[in-house]
Amino acid sequence: MPIRVLIVDDSATARAVLRDILESDLSIEVVGTASDAYVARDMIVELRPDLICLDVEMPRMDGITFLKRLMHYMPMPVIMVSSLTHSGAKTTLEALDAGAVDFVAKPHSYIYDGKEEMRDELLSKIKTAARAKVYKRDLSTLKQANTTSLLETTNKILAIGASTGGTEAIKDVLMGLPRNAPGTIIVQHMPANFTAPFAERLNSLCAMEVREARNGDSIVPGVVLIAPGDYHMVVRRSGARYYVEIGSGDKISGHRPSVDVLFNSVAKIAGVNAIGVILTGMGGDGARGLLSMRNAGARTIGQNEESCIVYGMPKVAYELGAVEIQLSLAKIANGILGLL
Repeated sequence: MPIRVLIVDDSATARAVLRDILESDLSIEVVGTASDAYVARDMIVELRPDLICLDVEMPRMDGITFLKRLMHYMPMPVIMVSSLTHSGAKTTLEALDAGAVDFVAKPHSYIYDGKEEMRDELLSKIKTAARAKVYKRDLSTLKQANTTSLLETTNKILAIGASTGGTEAIKDVLMGLPRNAPGTIIVQHMPANFTAPFAERLNSLCAMEVREARNGDSIVPGVVLIAPGDYHMVVRRSGARYYVEIGSGDKISGHRPSVDVLFNSVAKIAGVNAIGVILTGMGGDGARGLLSMRNAGARTIGQNEESCIVYGMPKVAYELGAVEIQLSLAKIANGILGLL
């Protein structure tokens, strides 16, 4: 059976482009298009689509408000379509927090210019999202870690990798860590212009300081460095000082930044002084890198299938023998503290 998709976008041009892209794949059926949330509401009740492709900015009711109501009354997989602007990135992160599975960035203000650029990413993410676990969220149960120091200062490094569903999983892990937790380095598959707002949002929620990584930044307790979109991040060492190096280069495992690139550098430079965590995500990026970390003496944790939005990256890592401990998302922060 094809994946039945409803397109919701206030732009007639965008609706036409998205329909053209989706209908080019025989495994996807566009069951309808809607110009705003109110039209979409009625079509959802009538057509019962498997997935919604939703614009962020719409008249009458914005995409975030509509998404929150949808996830309360009729949860289903949603892919957000967002601009590459700073404000568009921040709104998209709100959508992921509200329950969207993933997002696709509009590469240009005139969407026809980036149609071919969008095609493969959009089709791939829709096929993944259609299989994702979607559930009603109770955000009131989220608790932040005690902001007092719970650990002795340590020179250990915490390396985390994630993809689809990872923005919320990373938030949950970091909110469970104290302000003097080990220096933390993260690769989340995300395009340029999205990682800085992502870091800003996490910084407002977590006890640790969170920021987008800059070339030469030291890896120190209490600081989280997020790899910038479209750049690889690796660990280097000068004497007793660990720091990050940011650079371009070819995509590895299909991604830039790549979790494998980060994890392989951690294995080489930090060895037994590291903890590696692989979270929800599509594909296998990070699995072999995590195995390298474990072989170098690092402790490793993988998110379990039941708590993953997409059990892809952690599954590949587990099957390779890279995962020492498999935990639900809710237990990963305490698992990290336990290993320390």
